[in-house]
Amino acid sequence: MKKILITSAFILVTAMAGTFAQEVEVNNKINYEIYTPAPKPSPRINGPLVYGGKPEHPFLYRIPCQGERPIQFSIKNLPAGLNLNAVTGIITGIVPSKGEYDMVIKAVNSKGKDQRKLKIISGDKLALTPPMGWNHWYAHYDRITDKMVREAADLMVSSGMADVGYQYVNIDDCWANAPKATDSLRVGPLRDEQGNILTNPYFPDMLGLTNYIHSQGLKAGIYSSPGPLTCTGFTGTFEHEEQDARQFASWGFDFLKYDWCSYGHIASGGKATDKEMSWGDKKPTLAQYQHPYRQMGAYLKTLNRDIVFNLCQYGMGEVWKWGGEVGGNSWRTGDDLGFELDRIFDVAIKNTKYRTYQKPGEWNDPDYIQIGWIGSAKGMGAPKLTKMLPSMQYAYMSLWSLIASPLIYSGDMTKLDPFTLNVLCNPEVIEVNQDVLGECGLVIQKPDSCFLMVKNLADGSKAVGLFNRGKEATDVVVDWTELEISGKYTVRDLWHQKNRGLFNHKYKVQVPAQGVVMVKMSRK
Repeated sequence: MKKILITSAFILVTAMAGTFAQEVEVNNKINYEIYTPAPKPSPRINGPLVYGGKPEHPFLYRIPCQGERPIQFSIKNLPAGLNLNAVTGIITGIVPSKGEYDMVIKAVNSKGKDQRKLKIISGDKLALTPPMGWNHWYAHYDRITDKMVREAADLMVSSGMADVGYQYVNIDDCWANAPKATDSLRVGPLRDEQGNILTNPYFPDMLGLTNYIHSQGLKAGIYSSPGPLTCTGFTGTFEHEEQDARQFASWGFDFLKYDWCSYGHIASGGKATDKEMSWGDKKPTLAQYQHPYRQMGAYLKTLNRDIVFNLCQYGMGEVWKWGGEVGGNSWRTGDDLGFELDRIFDVAIKNTKYRTYQKPGEWNDPDYIQIGWIGSAKGMGAPKLTKMLPSMQYAYMSLWSLIASPLIYSGDMTKLDPFTLNVLCNPEVIEVNQDVLGECGLVIQKPDSCFLMVKNLADGSKAVGLFNRGKEATDVVVDWTELEISGKYTVRDLWHQKNRGLFNHKYKVQVPAQGVVMVKMSRK
């Protein structure tokens, strides 16, 4: 096990697909244990085994592949209308007619070769596996700019995040104009004479921005609210829903986060002209909770491009029961996690209670991965190194993978360090998250603040997280009777990428304080 000491110094960030120098200022000293070995120089193709698109819409997919570049890519049975750049591994073109298309992707370099199946499902469903990407909010808040978003896209590629499946580069709030803001450059008219929503000067060319992101094989996301104003007081879509949906599509966006915010005032009987930032005093009915999302979901279905739809309304109205029905691909199940990062175990366990309501294309979303350098949710401060224990950061990523949550990182991409990349970029852990069954793990409580989380996988194996919430390392046992299995199973430690042996009846291992051991159990 490799250990690194992060101090106030220059850190050379060894990326998954290359190396780049980055100055990182760290205010505390902690030994960060690197669990996962560096990727081998030979190709390893990652990413989901299924990918959804709607017929005749634009298609864009960057093959996630680790290994020493250059790599030569080829695809057997590539559908007509799609084209592969053999050097970059980026597939572009038009989604084929409705149906299923089985392909085999091959990657070759001077060190070796690899191949992996990929099924394109052309139909009505997007996000057949949980979306993966980056969102600016918890790092940059109302400081976000076009330049910072482009930089994040660059770093998603150069850091190796794209090589394990991260693909969405998502703008959150504060890209439009506001009637008032602390930064005067973000204040201006909300719409033009035709009613088109206006961007602030920090985003001078939205189409140019999405074209830049797309040129790297990545996808672009945007944010809005169904209310008159967004959460921080910028232009919302109220009474311009269809117009804005078409604007987002014409700008080339692939993802929409739609945040309740000032719509609470509308749902509670307020007047649109009030434009007040209010959650409302009167509790909305179920129909009122659903209305703005049903409305936008219907408009998104009429567009000429695929836009993944993220419902952000904090679990109100038991959204997990109807989010898919109104067109959502994912939905927030609770409040902003930035205010309760000390409760990630509780948040994840709570999400397992809704496990029967999610499936491929419809995901419960407990909010973003917040490790590395993040800002304080209270006060929207500049990013600082998280105080979360290293062991807890591995547990965080394990929990989100086992519950099949979207994996959206929301830290400062310019300050990625080897440890943060190690947590974010383990392909075997990510495979659990991206498993085609789309199952959310089941919790089995253990004594002394410990628990198991068990997720059935499509190949017949089981992913098991052995978690220790206590303040001291302790042994945790997974007993076959708890899993309702029998016989011999090969146990593979996913974080360390090592087979631990063949076991019968039970598996026992020491789990660090506030940490996890995550294994895959395969029948012999």
